[in-house]
Amino acid sequence: MRSEPLVIDCDPGVDDAVAILLALASPEVELLALTTVAGNKPLETTTRNALRVLALAGREDIPVAAGAARPLVVQRDRNAVVHGEDGLGGAPVPESSAAVVPMHAVDLLAEILERSDEPVLLAPVGPLTNIALLAALRPELLPRLGRVAVMGGSDGTGNVTPAAEFNIWFDPESAARAFDSGLDITMVGLNVTRPSMLFEPDVDRIRSGGRIGAVVAAMLDHYMDWQLKLYGYRGVSVHDALAVATLLRPELVTTVDALVTVDTTAGPARGMTLVDHQRWDGQEANARVGASVDRDAFVTFLCERLASLDA
Repeated sequence: MRSEPLVIDCDPGVDDAVAILLALASPEVELLALTTVAGNKPLETTTRNALRVLALAGREDIPVAAGAARPLVVQRDRNAVVHGEDGLGGAPVPESSAAVVPMHAVDLLAEILERSDEPVLLAPVGPLTNIALLAALRPELLPRLGRVAVMGGSDGTGNVTPAAEFNIWFDPESAARAFDSGLDITMVGLNVTRPSMLFEPDVDRIRSGGRIGAVVAAMLDHYMDWQLKLYGYRGVSVHDALAVATLLRPELVTTVDALVTVDTTAGPARGMTLVDHQRWDGQEANARVGASVDRDAFVTFLCERLASLDA
């Protein structure tokens, strides 16, 4: 099987960690690098966590480069408590002995694109600041990107405001630039990640999969405890893992072509992804938008792949 090159741009975060491990467990792709951005936690923490997840999987050979420490326009300081104080739910994830690559994430991504003989898959599963910077600084490299699976937005309600999903809300100006860049984007939003939620039997299945599965389950336990406090039930959406899964198994998520516009105003809809299915003004679609998900197939796929890391 030919492995397609992949870069994950992330802000780990529990679901980012699961997404990284899913990629490492999948022969369809070769994970070339992780690039980090501020989002769920400050940049120093998200970068440390990217290194730690690679250490957990025994893949400290994969380079990690730190990127944007703040959004393009409006400063946001965020400490997402659902991910725990350390960002990985307090699970026993080892520290890494590897060093961060001494270059900006955008420069590393540009270097990868310049030397690749084939299109590079991209999974931006945090705020889109690094992607907007790449589009601004090295626009000639964008055609070298293949499919881009963005975890962000919603064709419906948000999760940080009534209108907005967290990743887009954190830096809507960057998101607007990304969607307007001409990239081959699939938007994996809350309207498909929420229905793909894991429940206790699913987490127990992951837990039984081996050493790495036990650590992943410990991360998810913390996440589910917060879900119980906030919503009254124990379940967890591994949003970012579903985005990566769409690059591996596109049939898991049914999509529709649509025009996505990001609200960058200062009003209550800031960060909203307005999904225009009809494209009333005649504009072309700029994204494939997730419309439905085969939840059972995704959960089975995720559990089997995570278990394979310990095989």
